[in-house]
Amino acid sequence: MDFDFSEEQNQLREAVSRWVERAYTTERRKDILSQGGFSPQASQEMAALGLYALTVDNRYDGLGYGAVEAMVTMEALGQGLVLEPLVPTLMVTALIQADAPASMQEEVLPGVASGQRLVTLAYQERGARYLLNRCSTQATLGASGHVLSGTKHLVSLSDQAHTFVVPALLDGQIALFLVQADAPHLQRSGYQTQDGSRAGDLLLDNTPGTLISRQGQALLELALDVGIAAVCAQGVGIMDRALSLTVEYMKTRQQFGAPIASFQALRHRVADMKMQVELARAMSYYATLKLEAPADERRQATSRAKYQLGQSMRFVGQQAVQLHGGIGVTQEAIISHCFKTLTQLEMTFGDSLHHLGEVSERMQASAGVFS
Repeated sequence: MDFDFSEEQNQLREAVSRWVERAYTTERRKDILSQGGFSPQASQEMAALGLYALTVDNRYDGLGYGAVEAMVTMEALGQGLVLEPLVPTLMVTALIQADAPASMQEEVLPGVASGQRLVTLAYQERGARYLLNRCSTQATLGASGHVLSGTKHLVSLSDQAHTFVVPALLDGQIALFLVQADAPHLQRSGYQTQDGSRAGDLLLDNTPGTLISRQGQALLELALDVGIAAVCAQGVGIMDRALSLTVEYMKTRQQFGAPIASFQALRHRVADMKMQVELARAMSYYATLKLEAPADERRQATSRAKYQLGQSMRFVGQQAVQLHGGIGVTQEAIISHCFKTLTQLEMTFGDSLHHLGEVSERMQASAGVFS
């Protein structure tokens, strides 16, 4: 089996990396943070690169790429700590293309591909504890169509998105609905999260929605697995950045008349960081390659990857801050932003303990050791 990246995939990685290096500098990121954590201009630059069109089918003006191309892109965006999220687009694209009516795909996906329509998934509710089968939002069918009532929390880009994909109970089963941002009786709030990106809450009170699919549970699982693979790749990119920043700092920081990079004990800690980055990278590849597997196998693979990424992100982030010393926790030091983003990613789409439980529940009695 050939595990090398194709020339086209390497070119994609290089194009995104060049944009991050030249256009998404640390100074620009800090400006975006001060303005609320989202830049429409940066988002349009990402659209011009074709990032929102990555996994959209060619029929809908997309590039028709797959999970590996999304992975190399997310790694490159992670290197730049890019605040404008691509993950919601990848998730929504996957579930809409999986089971939405053809007319809805034709209506929504070209706008997604061009970056003119930001669509995000609003699925989290208080008390759900990362479990996708817990949903209290209700959908009812009235004379003029479906209406939804409930509250969703921590919705990415809640005050920026044009359209939301919302799970709700319909006849006792989870179904998915498309809700427009300007729909009647929809209230949305926005705030910055710990890493500086934007999220918020949605309050639906008999808000009109268009049915996407009654297979809500299966589609949510697919979307979350796509999201997990994407944030794993993003985490690898951030850890790469944190490691390089730490090594560079250790070469310049003097202690006892010598750079601290010359101290053997600290060099061992950097070696441990490198090992965790490479282990995380391998598991990120594993999750990405399993996205085409049957649902049970796919779910177990992404939980395995997310657990390992959680452990690696915590270790690398903590070591990077400690090796920087006091400056590592200041707002001015970019390493503190790496740490905050890694910490938030560890809890995104389920924290390490949640995914350890998911892996445990899916293990056979023999744990796969004996036939």
